[in-house]
Amino acid sequence: MMIPDWNITGLIPPIMPGVAGHSDERSPYSVTSLDIVNQFTTTKERYLILKGFLEYRQDLYNHGVKEGFQWLNGSFTQDIERQESRPPNDMDVVTFFILPENLDDNKMKTLHQLFDTDAMKTKYKVDAYPFVLNHQITAPDIKMISYWYSMWSHTRDGIWKGFVQVALSETDDTIALNTLQLIAREDGYE
Repeated sequence: MMIPDWNITGLIPPIMPGVAGHSDERSPYSVTSLDIVNQFTTTKERYLILKGFLEYRQDLYNHGVKEGFQWLNGSFTQDIERQESRPPNDMDVVTFFILPENLDDNKMKTLHQLFDTDAMKTKYKVDAYPFVLNHQITAPDIKMISYWYSMWSHTRDGIWKGFVQVALSETDDTIALNTLQLIAREDGYE
């Protein structure tokens, strides 16, 4: 699937233009990290956010988080430069993941730090939130998923919008990082 271009309001449409509302071609759009790089590396600020995002994902892999997906949203996925005459500051990311088996207390503590929102925003320009998939889903879990979906499907002004979903994949990320570096060199972002 591809990410549709921003609509006239500078947002990703919640449903692919020209398809029925019940179509699978709707938000969250399931794409690769390469798709994200190709679509959103349009400024130096966006390059730096994407670089941080890919480094963040590598840090997750290094700590055993290899299965799952992420929802991406925020001003990064909007044409915020045109909407508010400013660059995006970060990328909002919810990581839905399979918790690695046999984590000792030290590894669990380190993994927990990867979801410290303030620290990850500073280090990677990622506003990070976790959701563990391999446990029994509870009513509060459903409430949290519903919160993200409902809040991320609208702007603060109540305008419908879409967001994207990216599977965790070290292979895809290697290709995406190489492409990002090539774009940065060609466009003078480094």
